[in-house]
Amino acid sequence: MGFADLSIAEIAADYSVPVEKVFSLCNQLGIAYKHQKTRLALEDAKAIISQISSEIRPKGTSDSVGDHEVT
Repeated sequence: MGFADLSIAEIAADYSVPVEKVFSLCNQLGIAYKHQKTRLALEDAKAIISQISSEIRPKGTSDSVGDHEVT
C-alpha cells in the first residue's frame, strides 16, 4: 500500500473540517493514527476524503448543469 502525501491536518484544512472530525472518521474506519501530522496510506486518505465528500454533497444530488428533466 502506498502512502499519500497527506496528513490528517492537511485533509482537515483542505476540506474545511475540524481535525477532530478527521480523527472521528479514522476511528470509524479503523485507521490507525498517532497525531494530526500522521501521514496516511493512500487507501486510507481516499476513504476519509470520500466520506467527507459524501457528507458535504449527499448522494442523489448533483452540481452538474442540465440534469433536470424537461416535460
